[in-house]
Amino acid sequence: MSKILVTGANGQLGRELTEELRRMVGIENVIASDISTPGSGSADGIFEKLDVLDEHRYEEIVERHGISQIYHLAALLSANAEKNIDLAWTLNMDGLLHTLNLAKKKSLDKVFWPSSIAVFGPDAQKIKTPQQSPCNPTTVYGITKLAGEQWCAYYHRKFGLDVRSIRYPGLIGYKSLPGGGTTDYAVDIYHKALAGETFSCFLEKDSALPMMYMSDAVKATVELMGASKDQITIRSSYNVSAISFTPHEIASSIQKKLPDFNIVYEPDYRQEIASSWPDSINDDVARRDWNWKPSYDLDRMTDEILEKLPRYSVKI
Repeated sequence: MSKILVTGANGQLGRELTEELRRMVGIENVIASDISTPGSGSADGIFEKLDVLDEHRYEEIVERHGISQIYHLAALLSANAEKNIDLAWTLNMDGLLHTLNLAKKKSLDKVFWPSSIAVFGPDAQKIKTPQQSPCNPTTVYGITKLAGEQWCAYYHRKFGLDVRSIRYPGLIGYKSLPGGGTTDYAVDIYHKALAGETFSCFLEKDSALPMMYMSDAVKATVELMGASKDQITIRSSYNVSAISFTPHEIASSIQKKLPDFNIVYEPDYRQEIASSWPDSINDDVARRDWNWKPSYDLDRMTDEILEKLPRYSVKI
């Protein structure tokens, strides 16, 4: 049985991915790690406090637990990265390189690393951005993700490392609070709606962005990692897509269930980041290679979050 290490396991994706991996392979076979200790609402299981910049501690955990796969999620996200350029570069780059070098040294079976639509810049096709597209990011986060994609492809080409990656769109879930991303408005909006508060949106009313419900993000990740090696043709990072919408559209979806919900628009520096990203993504290559297909549209996602968030939020 594979022993899996998840770094950044307390994050929005890390928390739900860790839960799913434990369901799939057994709670004792998935080690969660993060620089901070998990909250009281976290699931049972083995947890290791880990700063991925600490190579010796990282290697010690891999050796002690007999790790064969790493899901390396630890990173500084887009909005926070713009506020702390040096930390973003150090954490996002050195953390990845430590992971790749450790996987090579220990001959690990697989590595997963998340990229982002932030690799695209203003010169990329805005609608249905293809897999092979100009990648000239204008944010620190995007620069680290583009560099990371090339490192992943290099380690596969040079050392035969089985490293796989997805260019995630904005991720939306109800089990974690926003974590400093430009698309986090689409997480916070549900909390405000259920609290009966007016939501102040930091993006413009008609600012469309590619998005994905967390259940689909987890599904895409485990399906990619479960595919056979000969199915994988992209070793930088795969485009994946689910839904694209504007702040106005998500607000309208919420108002179908909560008619009194109100939203106001007060764009800030994050609007410039969002404007540099695609409106929608073409993921034909992922659909062809490993049969990717999302399960959620906007209204189905809204219905599920509004139903489940009140019962879950007390645990966050």
